[in-house]
Amino acid sequence: MKEKSPVIVVEGKTDVVKLQKITNALIVSTNGSCVPRETIEYIKELSKERKIIVLTDPDYPGLRIRNIINKEVPNAYNAYVDRDKASNGKKLGVAETPIEEIKRALENAKVFNIDKEDNIYSLSDLYELGLVGQNNASCLREKVYKKYNLGYGNAKTLIKRLSSIGLTKEELKEYLKEVKENENSK
Repeated sequence: MKEKSPVIVVEGKTDVVKLQKITNALIVSTNGSCVPRETIEYIKELSKERKIIVLTDPDYPGLRIRNIINKEVPNAYNAYVDRDKASNGKKLGVAETPIEEIKRALENAKVFNIDKEDNIYSLSDLYELGLVGQNNASCLREKVYKKYNLGYGNAKTLIKRLSSIGLTKEELKEYLKEVKENENSK
């Protein structure tokens, strides 16, 4: 039996137009950050037979929509465009993102189990790794978010996302060691 194409959830009409240029997937627009209950129910129904991919703008309204969908559809995949590449100088969003970056984001989409209680990481782990409580901690966190295609967020969000993808502390330590070595060689 042929697998059905995925459903990509976006914020608005311009995102739909952009995505239609690169995929035959069903594209569902939330029509902004006030996601109607009917749209949520439609996405939930689609999720019973199709892969749901949430691709929202890398800003607060986009995060709000993503959180609503993830709460209602826990098996939804999350695709993140790089914030630095998602701007045309005036606006920030999926519609302003180069097609290659959108394709990269869709290929690297991940499911986050946001209700997971047994986090592998703790705040003290992030402190030991230099991801909190240090001068360059936010910069280092941003590199981790980008490396593992985890989107954007604060330290608590990073704990949840790293734990949900099953990245071991040793793997993360190794990556951070490489980052520090690269910075020291400059």
